[in-house]
Amino acid sequence: MNILNGKETALTIRGELKIEVDSLKEQYGRAPGLAVILVGEDPASEVYVRNKKIACEKSGIVSFAHHIDGGVSQQELEDLINKLNGDDSVDGILLQLPLPKGLNSQRCLELIDPAKDVDGFHPMNVGKLMLGLPGFRSCTPAGIMTLLERYNLPTSGKKAVVVGRSNIVGKPLAMMLMQYGDFANATVTVCHSRTANLAEEVKSADFVFAAIGMPKFITRDMVKPGAVVIDVGINRTDEGLVGDCDYAGLEDVASAMTPVPGGVGPMTIAQLLINTVQAFREHVA
Repeated sequence: MNILNGKETALTIRGELKIEVDSLKEQYGRAPGLAVILVGEDPASEVYVRNKKIACEKSGIVSFAHHIDGGVSQQELEDLINKLNGDDSVDGILLQLPLPKGLNSQRCLELIDPAKDVDGFHPMNVGKLMLGLPGFRSCTPAGIMTLLERYNLPTSGKKAVVVGRSNIVGKPLAMMLMQYGDFANATVTVCHSRTANLAEEVKSADFVFAAIGMPKFITRDMVKPGAVVIDVGINRTDEGLVGDCDYAGLEDVASAMTPVPGGVGPMTIAQLLINTVQAFREHVA
C-alpha cells in the first residue's frame, strides 16, 4: 500500500512557498499577512492555531494573532472582523471554529471580506465553487485534491464516494471532485447517516473519502481491493488518535491511503498558506 504522506508533502509545499514569499516580499516590500482570530480557551483550537502560526512563520508569512476572551460580545467580534477587513497589511482572515456558545459563527463568516476569506467559507466563495469559478476553496478538501495531484492519483472517470456531508469537508469536496480536470471529473456519491446500504455504496468506490467523525467506521469489508482511501477523521480514543478508517485492517486492501495523524491534517494547513499567498497576489495586483 502506498502511504500518502501529508506531512512530508506539506513540508515540500511550505518550502516552495517560502521561496515564493521571499520573492514577493522583495517585489512589494512586505510579506503576505494572515490574521487568525481565536475566541475563548478551547484546547484543540489553541493547538490548531499554534500549528498554523508555526507554519506561517516557516513560510515567511506574517501571522497576526487575535486571541480574545470567550465572553466577547457578538458586536465586539464583528467590529474586529470589520477592522481586519480594512487593514491593508492583512491579506487573509481566519476565524477559528467552533466559537463559544452565544456567538453567531455564520454571521461572522459572512462578514469576512470574500477577498480575504482564505478558509473558503464565505457564501460567495462557496457559490463560486458550485459554479466552477475561481475563488478560495475550503482548506481541507482543497488540500486533499492537492495531495492527490502530488501523488499522481487522477480521479477522472473514477467513482468517488464521500462519506460525510459537512459544509467544511463533505459538500465542498464533492463539488471539487465533480469539476473539470484529471484530478476531478469523478462520478460522485455522497453518503451520510441516512444512506441506505452505505457499506455497498462505499464498496463500489475507486476513491473513498471518509469524513464522518466516527473512529474506525470504514472497515476492510467495506472497501474494494485497490481502492484509494482518504481518511479525514481525527478521533481521540483510549488508544490515541485514530481516523474514520480502520487503518490496520485496510493496509492489505487499499492501494493507497492517508495515515492519521500525518495525512490530511498537515495538508489543510498547507492549503491555508497557499490561499493566503493567493489572497496577497490578488490584493496587491
